[in-house]
Amino acid sequence: MRSLSSLALATAALAGSALLLSSQTNVHLAPDPDNAGLKLPAGFGALKVAETGGKARHLAVTPQGLIYVKLNRPKDGAGILMLRPKADGRATVASSFGNYGGTGAYVKNGYLYASSDHAVYRYKLNANGEVATPNAPELLVRGLKVGSQHESKSIVLDNEDNLYVNIGAYANACQEQDRTRGSKGIPNCPILDSAGGIWQFKANKLNQRYPDGTRYASGLRNVVGLDWNQQDNQLFVMQHGRDQLHDNWPALYTEAQSATLPAECMYALKKGDNAGWPYLYYDQQQHKKIQGPEYGGDGKKEATGNYLDPAAAYPGHMAPNGLLFYTGTMFPAKYRNGAFIAFHGSWNRAPEPQAGYYVVFQPFKDGKPSGQWEVFADNFSGSAAKTASGRADHRPCGLAQGPDGSLYVSDDSKGTIYRILYTGKKS
Repeated sequence: MRSLSSLALATAALAGSALLLSSQTNVHLAPDPDNAGLKLPAGFGALKVAETGGKARHLAVTPQGLIYVKLNRPKDGAGILMLRPKADGRATVASSFGNYGGTGAYVKNGYLYASSDHAVYRYKLNANGEVATPNAPELLVRGLKVGSQHESKSIVLDNEDNLYVNIGAYANACQEQDRTRGSKGIPNCPILDSAGGIWQFKANKLNQRYPDGTRYASGLRNVVGLDWNQQDNQLFVMQHGRDQLHDNWPALYTEAQSATLPAECMYALKKGDNAGWPYLYYDQQQHKKIQGPEYGGDGKKEATGNYLDPAAAYPGHMAPNGLLFYTGTMFPAKYRNGAFIAFHGSWNRAPEPQAGYYVVFQPFKDGKPSGQWEVFADNFSGSAAKTASGRADHRPCGLAQGPDGSLYVSDDSKGTIYRILYTGKKS
């Protein structure tokens, strides 16, 4: 028989959880007067939830409304922040833990999953959504491949307790000499044996090693944004397209072409799919898969082979770092089951203006992209001039949905956490 003290503690915990959830489901929260500096569609508002001061990568929100933020590098010795919301929708850093940097953060089935560049961990959550033993994480996967670039390990879970991890290719285009003018591509690119794709592990099995995983999909240069589409029960990812078409092949590509090509692509993945990196890229202007210049392409020659077509394509070099399928009810019906994408912003579109630094919305129908994407939240950079120069104040990175249906956005420049609300009349 449980003691009166334990019953009292349990009752208090449940009451605290209910109070926290109640504060998160209040759709009448007031946005900041300036909408946190963002430009949003009519009827939407935004507030700054917190200024973490760290490079906030991906983030996750529990059903109780607690916010977990993964930092690219540890701040004051901790790589994960737990933010506790207040009644006005803002939040304070209540705790910090995890002595490792990284990108991935995901909440599912009563656990917080988090990744470093080398490993994936999980933390059991209590009834209030708090990590029960912050200093004793369970190690799920260790020894993940890390190269000199594209080292971040983004993570997501499906509905059958499988864990998916991005293993970025540690090269631009698998050249004999990486990022070198005129250097040819290596035949049968050896990087693809251990990187350049999505690996699948078990989400509930401890102490897995890298070789224990299954290469779920290949030919993906680097994926930072990914999410599981509940509508068609499928993994979707956003690939960072290759760089330096003009720098490395000036006889084939102008500076203007290199600034806009190739596309940043969304892929809908099934086990065994191959998106074709490094042998091809997708040209969103010609709407074709084009053979890479390192492998005999000339900017016009179409690629051959059984390679996956993108589900959708976006302008080049904008760095899609976050992907979220919206399943909430706060936003109008047009957003239900569509995809939000956080574009971190470009660095290599010169002499053209830099671009990105915004969150876009991609409509979906029956589990597939349908219709033109649109800019949803803009002005993270601070001004058009800062966008064009690439000197952005803030860079959107991670996306998460709150229990009330609000949209959270992280910034890995200054560490700001934003919350976007719908306050207008629903049609």
